Amino acid sequence: MKTLQDWLDFCERLHPVTIDMGLERLREVADRLALRFACPVITVAGTNGKGSTCAMLEAILLQAGYRTGVYTSPHLVHFEERCRLSGQAVSAETLAEAFATVDAARGTVSLTYFEFSTLAILWLMSRADLDAVILEVGLGGRLDAVNIVDTDCAVITSIDLDHMAILGKDRETIGREKAGIMRAGRPVVVSDPVPPQSVLEHAEAIGADLWRFGRDFNFSGDKQQWSWAGRGRRYSGMAYPALRGANQLVNASGVLAALDALRTRIPVTAQAVRNGLAMVELPGRFQIVPGQPVLVLDVAHNPHSVAALAENLDAMGFYPTTHAVFGAMADKDLQPMLQRVGPLVDRWYFTDLPLPRAASAADLQQAWQAQNTRKDVASSVHADPQAALQVAVAAADPADRIIVFGSFYTVGGVLKDGVPRLQAKHLSP
Repeated sequence: MKTLQDWLDFCERLHPVTIDMGLERLREVADRLALRFACPVITVAGTNGKGSTCAMLEAILLQAGYRTGVYTSPHLVHFEERCRLSGQAVSAETLAEAFATVDAARGTVSLTYFEFSTLAILWLMSRADLDAVILEVGLGGRLDAVNIVDTDCAVITSIDLDHMAILGKDRETIGREKAGIMRAGRPVVVSDPVPPQSVLEHAEAIGADLWRFGRDFNFSGDKQQWSWAGRGRRYSGMAYPALRGANQLVNASGVLAALDALRTRIPVTAQAVRNGLAMVELPGRFQIVPGQPVLVLDVAHNPHSVAALAENLDAMGFYPTTHAVFGAMADKDLQPMLQRVGPLVDRWYFTDLPLPRAASAADLQQAWQAQNTRKDVASSVHADPQAALQVAVAAADPADRIIVFGSFYTVGGVLKDGVPRLQAKHLSP
């Protein structure tokens, strides 16, 4: 294996199952790699809001002059997006070297694709002389690969129903899994306004320093600006975060609480907070691309995130016709997702996705038809997200809007050649 793609192909074949929850094999290889971090580590778990939280933490710490390492997953287009050092994605060549190092260290230990790549990225970051490390949990928390690292501050974002076959069928069970990233005596920021009781009970049971939304930190705001107050700091008159959507204030509040909790180790100024929140970027999170028609990209792929997407779409104002490109995994709870956004969509373009776990476009269309009550809505099926978007653009008028949502593969499918700049075919006279 010479290239990063060679290693990724190898990792996909290496382990008998895609998901194999458990940390014993990882810890064995991590010990051989001597994985250690001398700087503060922030670990972020939750159903929705993890990526936004990581991006805002990174942006503020970069503005404060710190060298950051960030690990997030999945990626939208290129695997290299998963690891950023001081704000820049690492090169494919650097990652290939890290994969080779892990392969040499693992011996006969079998690792999944996610475990192998996590160890490679953690090894890279452990050698990069960083001031702060930000780790996004891939799935759950307690048994996720990043949990081999003892966090200095855990952040738990919104908790809702997703990956239920693995994590459990209710919020309490799922919350218990995510609470596994907490460490005794260390801060845990819970930014979910109504967290499962299991999360609060676990924090108390292990003696974690619980920062709870509404008690230890909170925010307020009007149409122009917002303010935040925590245990030790207050910020007032702030511009809204560059990431769009009302739900981002909840995420930003958790970010500021985490930085407040770690202020003795990585202090940040009020100006770094303001600049970081104003400059943060994260593709695919209610990303609005101006044009004719306007394009909205969002990786909402479960009922909770689709509900937030629907609220944000409502707040955009009136559009004559809304076109929706949608692709999703087969294990998603499709009915509440389609019901929530259905009243806002006038034309559907269902798409296949390039992996076995995905629902087919025909299956998605059938699920939509089973719950659709509107007779004025059309739908079609397409081989890939790019083809679906092209048909939507051809059918759209300049004043319309197109939303592309669902799996990361759906949004990534339209971003693979760069951000599309749309120009409707039906221009007004």
